[in-house]
Amino acid sequence: MNNKDFAGLGAPDLVYVRAIRASDVMEDAHVEVAPDLSIDPDQILYAVHGADGERLAVMLDRETAFAAAAAHELEPVSVH
Repeated sequence: MNNKDFAGLGAPDLVYVRAIRASDVMEDAHVEVAPDLSIDPDQILYAVHGADGERLAVMLDRETAFAAAAAHELEPVSVH
């Protein structure tokens, strides 16, 4: 199944949450970290992705990622 096929299943309301390393986020984009927040490059974060694979948000924990998706009236699912 390609990204377009997957997106057609539930887009635009379907999003998925998956674990990622902080270093992956830091490689993809310039990330400003709050002065009082320290993030280890090996730390596991949780990314919210649209059904088309686009990363929409990154959160410090899984519960917050799901809550943020639901707060924006999106339907989050977990990906392993």
